[in-house]
Amino acid sequence: MAMSNAQKQAAYRLRAITEGDGERLQAVISLHAKRALERLARHQGATQAALLERLILEEQKRVTAGMDADQHRAYVGEAVTA
Repeated sequence: MAMSNAQKQAAYRLRAITEGDGERLQAVISLHAKRALERLARHQGATQAALLERLILEEQKRVTAGMDADQHRAYVGEAVTA
C-alpha cells in the first residue's frame, strides 16, 4: 500500500533527525514574514529550511565577530571566570 503524504513527511522528518544532524523547529510567524520567506527561498532556489539556516548562521557570525573571549563564552552559555 502506498504511503500518504503525511506518512511520507513523517518518514522524511524522522530520517532528517536520525540520519543527519537535523533538529525539528516549529514556530508561528506572521503571514507577512512567511510570504517573505517563501519568496526569498524561491528567488534563491533554496528550501525555506536552508534559507533560514543560512540567515541564522550569518547573523550569528555578524553578532559574534566583535566579541572578546569572555563575551563569546557568555554568548554560548559557558561560565565566565573573573
